[in-house]
Amino acid sequence: MKVTVLVGGVGGARFLLGVQKLLGLGQFAEPGTNSSAPSPHELTAIVNVGDDAWMYGVRICPDLDTCMYTLGGGIDPERGWGHRDETWHAKEELAAYGVQPDWFGLGDRDLATHLVRSQMLRAGYPLSQVTEALCDRWQPGARLLPASDDRSETHVVVTDPETGNQRAIHFQEWWVRYRAQIPTHSFAFIGTEKATAAPGVADAIAGADVVLLAPSNPVVSIGSILAVPGLRRALRSTPAQVIGYSPIVAGKPLRGMADDCLKVIGVDSTSEAVGTHYGARGTTGILDGWLIDEGDHAEIEGVNVKAVPLLMTDPAATAEMVRAGLQLAGIQL
Repeated sequence: MKVTVLVGGVGGARFLLGVQKLLGLGQFAEPGTNSSAPSPHELTAIVNVGDDAWMYGVRICPDLDTCMYTLGGGIDPERGWGHRDETWHAKEELAAYGVQPDWFGLGDRDLATHLVRSQMLRAGYPLSQVTEALCDRWQPGARLLPASDDRSETHVVVTDPETGNQRAIHFQEWWVRYRAQIPTHSFAFIGTEKATAAPGVADAIAGADVVLLAPSNPVVSIGSILAVPGLRRALRSTPAQVIGYSPIVAGKPLRGMADDCLKVIGVDSTSEAVGTHYGARGTTGILDGWLIDEGDHAEIEGVNVKAVPLLMTDPAATAEMVRAGLQLAGIQL
């Protein structure tokens, strides 16, 4: 079976672990399995690149790295992002030199990934090929595809807390420096109008047996992916069922600050509102099915809604979420 998942961030990476747990891929493959033998299942993740940025002279791709480290066994288990067993000597030296930005820190091990990526990008390799090369080191057990090889960054229009004037800042500054706690007016996807889907992305959607939208931030993770020209059309035209997972449980996001993002675009932090925001494929949207948390309620015209436990407490619990999504798509596993 071919499963394609649209993901972003820590929650998306953990969702991918649940897919692997259900399908017996990656670190969940049966002991003694010949690693060179082809698996009967194939997992492709289309990963948000809206958070990507140049800082300190290196290209940082937070969501791609979080997925790669998580599936490859190198993620920091407490933070949920970054490299395990990290040290911070380079960060300390950058601070001693007074290098900006002083609000964003790179760990020493993580920095190695960014140095390799930046060197390859400057040599002319596209991000999709760079990601494939980095995955050779991590062996994530899934194909990780950036949504686009082109610049497609999320920026945020805010009121500057120092000047009182409106200006656009990179999403990372809004998220990391200000924790989304400054007056915010809108989101803008910079470069996206000239971007195209990365090689393999459209085919992964068109050739899937099922397409899943992870319970990632619907505005700046899934929304940033959907902003890439051609991707919404690919989702609307695929013969596969498109099944989404609500990021809202008991009125709050599973993690992160999705509620702050939803407020900016005028969408309530409810499963029904987010599902309606995505919309039904039978009209102008992208969903065939929508998984909401047990006890929650949603009615979305043209969308098959099902309530199941949606807390990703561990890969086994997440695997059951994935199984419920496949069942909603008419797939028994």
